[in-house]
Amino acid sequence: MFSGEMVTGPLLIGIFILAIAVLLVLIIKFKLNAFVALLVTAFATGILVNMPLADISQTVTDGFGGTLGSIGMVTGLGVMLGKFMFESGGIESISNKILGAFGEKKSPYAVAVSGFITGIPVFGDVVYIMFAPMLRTLAKKTGISMVNFACAISVATTCTFALVLPTAPPLAVAGELGIEIGIFFFYALISAFVGMLVGGIIYGAWLNKQDIKHNHTYSFDDIDLEAAEEKAVSTGLRMGAGKALSILLVPIVLILLGSFIPLIFGEDAAITPFIKFIGGKNFAMLAGVIYAAVISRKYIKKKATDIMTEAADQVGLILLITGAGGAFGKILQATGIADYVAGSLSQFSIPILILCFLIAQIIRCAQGSTTVALMTTAAIMSSTIATSTVSPILCAIAICAGGIGLSLPNDSGFWAISRFFKISVPDTIRAWTIGGFVAGVTILVFVSILSLFQGFLPGLM
Repeated sequence: MFSGEMVTGPLLIGIFILAIAVLLVLIIKFKLNAFVALLVTAFATGILVNMPLADISQTVTDGFGGTLGSIGMVTGLGVMLGKFMFESGGIESISNKILGAFGEKKSPYAVAVSGFITGIPVFGDVVYIMFAPMLRTLAKKTGISMVNFACAISVATTCTFALVLPTAPPLAVAGELGIEIGIFFFYALISAFVGMLVGGIIYGAWLNKQDIKHNHTYSFDDIDLEAAEEKAVSTGLRMGAGKALSILLVPIVLILLGSFIPLIFGEDAAITPFIKFIGGKNFAMLAGVIYAAVISRKYIKKKATDIMTEAADQVGLILLITGAGGAFGKILQATGIADYVAGSLSQFSIPILILCFLIAQIIRCAQGSTTVALMTTAAIMSSTIATSTVSPILCAIAICAGGIGLSLPNDSGFWAISRFFKISVPDTIRAWTIGGFVAGVTILVFVSILSLFQGFLPGLM
């Protein structure tokens, strides 16, 4: 018998911890398909908190559909774009250029910087989709751990997504706290770079040493198979690195235009609606795929339609898993776990920068979305920040830092990294969950140090 009222109070935390533990055991220990495991855990969590059965089904449906509506189209187009780059030999050309410019030992540095730059205008999952084939080829060529590359680009991309304008999360935080955007951008950019340096590069290098020490290897059989197929149908020409990079740049430049032109000319300018239309992530990726199909023609013998069909076949399971992750996250949002924890923490005498970080981090863990976590934390903390002696700029950065780490399987990004980089759940936790946490804590420490000198640093008081 259900009481009709959902569980409240500390029991919510116990149910949340149990749900995450069961999910990880199902996937890691029992090797259950992640799509099924996520749905089982989502339904079970709803039942345990006494959600009405009809609400459980509707919440799962809304979470699944909302996630796919947000990233489904871009995921499919991104896989197609990567497929054209691979079939034309472009990925191999880019890999060779990176190795030539930085050398094998420093290639993760180049990957991290690439993720840091592209993560500002481009949605994180899009970056992973576009770069994953190239990074897997690099890992195979260099012998550097795949987890090292995955950590470098995912942490770098997330740092900029969570901190650097004009992405949605920092814009929302700045708006809620009423802070000066220009000053916030300056300090947030530096903070994001520090987080990327420690969490993405230094920690990533440590992961590589651990893999070498324990002889932990990764399978690249699919690359060998695809390379053999490519050789069989190759025209003998290989796309150069410049042309291959242009395939990546088409959607990136369009999205950049869509982000910055409205800021420069204003929302009321005649050109703004058109620029925002072509700079939307779905249209930008579609334009990238069409451009890739056109310039790849002389480098491949397959028909463009065949390559698109093969890519669509590959993306099916990825979309199912990502959608199920969104469904689980939606169930956790509906339980009120995040609100309960945030409200409880705010009653204690915790230094404000740490409190900002903790609340954002817990909400991020509870419901998966960085944007929702940061917006919610900013709303909860706005009045406290306004009356504190710590700079609102630094408080905003601490909030944003809390949205970076401890991504769990209720986050669609967790599954995007696992599936596109083709690494296991434990390896995804090492690279993404812990790597992001290292970056977030590093940023918190950095802004805490800045707070000691806020009376001397420009714009912080």
